[in-house]
Amino acid sequence: MVPAPGPQPIASRPHMPGYGIVGPGEGSGLLPWSWAEERLTSSHDYWVTTTWPDGRPHVMPVWGMWHGSCLWFSSSGTSRKTLNLERDPRCSVATDRPSEPVVLEGRAEVVKDLEVLEAVLDLENRKYGTSYTMEMLDPAVNACFRVRPSWVFGLAAADFTGSPTRWVFGEQGPSGD
Repeated sequence: MVPAPGPQPIASRPHMPGYGIVGPGEGSGLLPWSWAEERLTSSHDYWVTTTWPDGRPHVMPVWGMWHGSCLWFSSSGTSRKTLNLERDPRCSVATDRPSEPVVLEGRAEVVKDLEVLEAVLDLENRKYGTSYTMEMLDPAVNACFRVRPSWVFGLAAADFTGSPTRWVFGEQGPSGD
């Protein structure tokens, strides 16, 4: 079973010197966590950033689902992003709406539990209107990842100086089990 939502993260104003960012009680104030979750849930595409073995960034778009305070996505077992994440699970992920971006940083872990994979497949089929079968998430061919964020950042471009918010989870990210 895909985990239920974890504890709420702690919101604060990010340190952005030189950008004219106002205090947490000014402008729009700190954005509520529900604002970020809405955008994480509704994003059609997510931009996943991993690192090559030599440290260069590698950015690729994926379909994904935000559920249980984690981002879930799959990729070919031999893709560059899979190879990168198997070597170094640290990653960054950004949503697809530039005027209201949500960016998270966390760790990706490969999921192989068949019950969880079936739940992820159901989430994907419902979100994207597809009819994929378990063959799509066969661990022998493809990798399914769960990204647990350690922190999330968001802002509304309409209030650039008064909306930036950073949400911080516990050291290991949200509890997902």
